[in-house]
Amino acid sequence: MFEFFKILFLPITKTLDFITKYFKTIVFITIVIFLTTGDESKDSQVANVQKIDLTGPILDVQKTLEEIEKASSSKNIKGILFNVNSPGGSVAPSVELAYAIKELRAKKPVVAYASGIMASGSYYASIWANKIVANPGSMVGSIGVIFQGANIEELMQKIGIKTQTIKIGKYKEAGTFSREWKDYEKAELESVINDTYDMFITDVANARNLDVKNHETYANAHIFTARQAKEVGLVDEVATLNYAQNELYKLANIDKPIWTKKDKMDEFLDKVMSEAVSNFSMSLVSGLKAY
Repeated sequence: MFEFFKILFLPITKTLDFITKYFKTIVFITIVIFLTTGDESKDSQVANVQKIDLTGPILDVQKTLEEIEKASSSKNIKGILFNVNSPGGSVAPSVELAYAIKELRAKKPVVAYASGIMASGSYYASIWANKIVANPGSMVGSIGVIFQGANIEELMQKIGIKTQTIKIGKYKEAGTFSREWKDYEKAELESVINDTYDMFITDVANARNLDVKNHETYANAHIFTARQAKEVGLVDEVATLNYAQNELYKLANIDKPIWTKKDKMDEFLDKVMSEAVSNFSMSLVSGLKAY
């Protein structure tokens, strides 16, 4: 009887065995087919507008900077859409992006579009765009600076671990995780935070024509809806992607926009890596963040 049912269901079991055995190969072939097919009708036309994405936590921005530089040096690209959906990240790369966009704007128009979240470091990166347009459902703002560090002293005592330190410099252990910070260490870190925050609000005020004296209205880590962000002057318009693109066409004097096409494999891998990094990287990074 067992042999009968075994023979009866042989086509099904063989099919399932094949799928299980070659699942990864099937998925890979499917991806390759997807990436290598598509509409190629515009390949012969020269692109004159480019979209640069800033997504996920801001950590390593080298690839984005390369895209900005390529757009800046291109004779064919007349305008750039800076598409932002990021909660912010480390201070230094956020500032690097901000000034790269400022230099780019000096050559050709840039419209920044808040497609989801444009907060803290990612807002900093966008301030020098000719216009900032926010999706009606987006969140904007959180202009502030934070320095975080764990205190695992009690845990270390429970499991019998002690640190040994040889140092020169009173403040060399400021921010240590092995004990509670001393008052003078907190004061030292606060001075760094305050100076960084002052740089942040000064650049925002200069870029957006706001009064730095009123920074508590539009900064102070307030989180705004798109409409609220417009009321305090952080964005120019609350509208859709289509509106942002049309504004770019006007600024760049483009009648027939042709967008650059990303390499499909690069775009796929970028998306996978971005999602992987977003899941856990920022929680593991200690230090100064515009986040």
